[in-house]
Amino acid sequence: MPTRTTTTREAAGPIAWGVATTAALGVLIVAGSRNLAHFDAALVAYTFSVLFATFGLTYRYAMWLKRPPTDFYWRRGWQVFFQRGRRLRHVGGLASHALSDIVLNRFIWARGRLRGLTHLLILWGCGLAVAITFPLVFGWLAFESEHGEPTIYRVVVFGFPTFAFPSDSLVAFILFHGLVWASFLVIAGVMLAMRRRMREEGAAALQSFAEDFLPLVLLFAVSLTGLMLTASYTWMHGYAYDFLAILHAVTVIFTFLWLPFGKFFHIFQRPAQIAVRFYKEVGRDSEPERCARCGHGFTSRMHAEDLIEVERRLGFDYRIDRGAVGGPGATDHYQRICPPCRRALVAAAQGAAWRGVRGGVLVAPGAAPAHVNPGLGEGPLGRADAENFHG
Repeated sequence: MPTRTTTTREAAGPIAWGVATTAALGVLIVAGSRNLAHFDAALVAYTFSVLFATFGLTYRYAMWLKRPPTDFYWRRGWQVFFQRGRRLRHVGGLASHALSDIVLNRFIWARGRLRGLTHLLILWGCGLAVAITFPLVFGWLAFESEHGEPTIYRVVVFGFPTFAFPSDSLVAFILFHGLVWASFLVIAGVMLAMRRRMREEGAAALQSFAEDFLPLVLLFAVSLTGLMLTASYTWMHGYAYDFLAILHAVTVIFTFLWLPFGKFFHIFQRPAQIAVRFYKEVGRDSEPERCARCGHGFTSRMHAEDLIEVERRLGFDYRIDRGAVGGPGATDHYQRICPPCRRALVAAAQGAAWRGVRGGVLVAPGAAPAHVNPGLGEGPLGRADAENFHG
């Protein structure tokens, strides 16, 4: 078991990254707000909650990268991306995959239209809210009235004046209600997500409050209290505004403090998944790994060798005796057996156990298993499912 000294040593690097990233953001806040000239002191609690979230997210991400599987594929992903002869193709692919996977969430749409719409509403609602809130909180974005013309506002970005607009114009209405539009998107997405959580048996069987309901409750609370603030100063002459402002601040700050520890952390992990796409593309064009049982290619040799190396680093040894396949004493690895043959071997082992046979050849040669029903093996992810469940 790891000792306390080992654990402390492993955490030293991620802590340093967390401190450095948080300090860098603090410097950017001071510089971007022109030495806090445009910083609103009333928003200092929001600022410190974001700084805490920055440290927590950076620390957890750095610890995640130190895990043997993540560390190995992180390095391998960069090697594949900068592989000679593919760099220009990968640069273009990076923009394409970022648009498809991150901006449009197409991998979610493949699992269902309603599920895709749910994620897209929450994604764009949260993205719009962050794009508006963070610059305002940090003092990077400000609205100042023109000298002598109090009805004309000018947008100040990082201390530099930009365009101006009348306070009663359509531009003013859209800009000043940006968080309202974001709240509508988030609430709609949360309602669709709640519907799925309560009505789909598959989701209900696996869900938990902390991982599945709490994120939705927090998003709903932040959006609803923000809308209540707008309603207070727009239609209720500021009634209960102070209480609503405190309530909204509490929900937002709690969400930021919880961000590094909850399910939303996968948002920051998702961009790393793009490297997996490049990894698969390179693997398809490289030498295939052929199954030790049926001889059919089922993945790239690079992938099989990398899995074997990761398992070795984790302390797992899945080498197997090939017996008659490779001669007496010959060994192979479980990762060199295709998924259909693995299922066939389970059935063969169960049959041998039923007959009371012990020992013998574990990996006997044979034909690749095939599904009797051609519909089996199909799934919402298309080629990825076909590769994982082919037969």
